[in-house]
Amino acid sequence: MFHKIRNFLVALMNIFHGSPLYYAWIFFLLAVMGIGLYAYSVQWNQGFIVTSIRDEVSWGFYIANFTFLVGVAAAAVLLVVPAYIYHFGPIKEIVFLGEIMAITAICMCIMFVTADLGRPERILHMAPLIGTPNFPSSLLVWDVVVLNGYLFINAIIFLYVLYKIYEGKSYAPIMPLIILSIPWAVSIHTVTAFLYNGLPARPFWNAGILAPRFLASAFCSGPAIIILVFQIVGKFTRINIDIMAIRKVAELIAYTMALNIFLLGCEVFKEFYSNSVHLAPLKYMYFGLHGHHGLVPLMWTSLALNLTALVIFVVPATRRNIALLNIGCVLIIVGVYIEKGFGLVIPGFTPSTLGEIYEYWPSGIELGVSVGIWATGALIYTLLLKFTLPVYSGETHIEEPEENRERVVTA
Repeated sequence: MFHKIRNFLVALMNIFHGSPLYYAWIFFLLAVMGIGLYAYSVQWNQGFIVTSIRDEVSWGFYIANFTFLVGVAAAAVLLVVPAYIYHFGPIKEIVFLGEIMAITAICMCIMFVTADLGRPERILHMAPLIGTPNFPSSLLVWDVVVLNGYLFINAIIFLYVLYKIYEGKSYAPIMPLIILSIPWAVSIHTVTAFLYNGLPARPFWNAGILAPRFLASAFCSGPAIIILVFQIVGKFTRINIDIMAIRKVAELIAYTMALNIFLLGCEVFKEFYSNSVHLAPLKYMYFGLHGHHGLVPLMWTSLALNLTALVIFVVPATRRNIALLNIGCVLIIVGVYIEKGFGLVIPGFTPSTLGEIYEYWPSGIELGVSVGIWATGALIYTLLLKFTLPVYSGETHIEEPEENRERVVTA
């Protein structure tokens, strides 16, 4: 048993070996991470005055990225269900790419929340025994529980399945945990929506449709990233990406994108038809409010990108065209990123409870920290993929007598 574990861990050394392009990519990410670390050190030393976050808009670019990435993490379930539950071969062979994506996205979520805390050490107030978590009354504690739980579940599934592939054995014993990960994926974005939804003083967020909108947008933007990652991995590694896997994910995106646009339309109708004072945030987004038009170009751009992507994915002929498919994925990622970032956080604070309008735009420090976190996420994904490939491709495995082998069920 010891030698099995030792040989399995030897695969970890694979992350230190690669082509010149691999080293160039790693050094590039480390350089960008250095920029982010410097920007965060400035924020740590001087406080939030170096950011654009103020009392009027107390959640900014960090929370916008956090909200988007929670959806990316939750979207991994769209690979888990067809792979593990329905045993769809083309996706089952590459589901590990989605599991790595979920792990990476949750790590980035934690980093963005940490960056948004002026005093990160105060998070210990929520730690059991050390502080007072106020569980279950605090929605923030619920979010901490579901995010860290989802990270733990995906890490265990990923490592266990990988080790069983290395041994040449079945991973069936962990199926209950795989099934648990499905509702847990839905819960992480639902609880995140409840963080917004549970603030009655912010009418823009205080809508029952918010959680379904979060899930719909997550299940189209996350898989769009996964499709692009599939192709990049297929180009630079020996992993064979079946075109049927890409087409199946694209088909799922078509459904969820249509649902996302429909739910947005329902929300727009409700606000504009009722024409109450609560219409102000939505007017600020699309038409400006009292001479303030900071978000208008962004929001119309987001809507145009999402509608164009919807056409590409709904029409089978364009969806099967790989060039148009990739364009559609980029449009979805950018469109939903704007919609769930600037289009969600800032209007919720506009106008403020005193009727003030503060035109928020992230400062250079916020952009530097955010770029550094995205680079850290890319590095985590790259290293996990580099560690996984030798085992998953069969280069690193245990040779056993034929009579002792069990049928290998690939993940």
